[in-house]
Amino acid sequence: MDLDVFVSAHRPEWDRLDELLRRRRRLTGDEADELVVLYQRTATHLSLIQSSAPDPQLTARLTQLVARARSAVTGTRRAGWRDVTHFLSSGFPAALYRTRHWWVPTALLSTAVAALIGWWIAAHPEVQSAIAAPEELREMTRPGGRYETYYSSHPAASFAAQVWTNNAQAAAMCLVLGAFLGLPVIWVLFQNMLNVGVGIGLMSSAGRLDTFLGLILPHGLLELTAVFVAAGTGLRLGWTVIDPGARTRRTALAEEGRAALGMAVGLALVLFISGAIEGFVTPSGLPTWARIGIGIAAELAFLAYVYVVGRRAVQRGETGDLDPMERSTSAPTAA
Repeated sequence: MDLDVFVSAHRPEWDRLDELLRRRRRLTGDEADELVVLYQRTATHLSLIQSSAPDPQLTARLTQLVARARSAVTGTRRAGWRDVTHFLSSGFPAALYRTRHWWVPTALLSTAVAALIGWWIAAHPEVQSAIAAPEELREMTRPGGRYETYYSSHPAASFAAQVWTNNAQAAAMCLVLGAFLGLPVIWVLFQNMLNVGVGIGLMSSAGRLDTFLGLILPHGLLELTAVFVAAGTGLRLGWTVIDPGARTRRTALAEEGRAALGMAVGLALVLFISGAIEGFVTPSGLPTWARIGIGIAAELAFLAYVYVVGRRAVQRGETGDLDPMERSTSAPTAA
């Protein structure tokens, strides 16, 4: 594309759009229609220049012009309760459903890794000895030992807040670090599965695996699912860097990155629920079957939220991304 010829042909449209945006009086109906048309044309011009003949100065001018025009066309708006309701009923479950092909396999593989680590530790006393001294292992695994008292070592409210903060940070790391080809996500996930596997192995070697599962399952089902979702989404974001598909890499990363940020907010709410269960239900005096039943109910409710509410939201066209009018304006470009 000859940039000079392109600029000469379309500069009058850009100048006219700038003139309309500077008007202090209310635009007439014809002028408002003209502004919308010029806004759409200028957005297309910007996309063509960015993809074919990028010029920093011209790109900066048109970017500013398009942003001002979009603000004039769409108007300013503030997030309200309607946005929160839409996010929880459509945006978040749609994003969960769309990424299920990533986080479900992640969950299955990670669970298998944790079980394998647990078996390896339980079956090899020399590995147990490398973890801690025999007296320390007995202190951790005995009735009333550290594995059991951990969940009642602090007041329930402060413990739940601490657990929520730690898990939310781990989930956020998975989502944010996913852009680095997903490699840091694998490390964070492995560390979580290693901790679970060590607990399984040590308590199993002491003949108290049932006690351990009774302590971890009430909150662990939902908590680990949230971590798996974050890890799967992070891996998906990393794969987008490698293979953006039909979209440009910039557009693909912008869309998936925005969806990942929304996932971070939604998963913080999920982890808040699991943290409350860990703080108030896990150390409670309820029978083991009742505590595990609460954990299973929370997990089934989450899966229903994904596969029922999320599937319906996707069928309505929801993606978990911003509303089209709130996204950066772009036009299709040649591959």
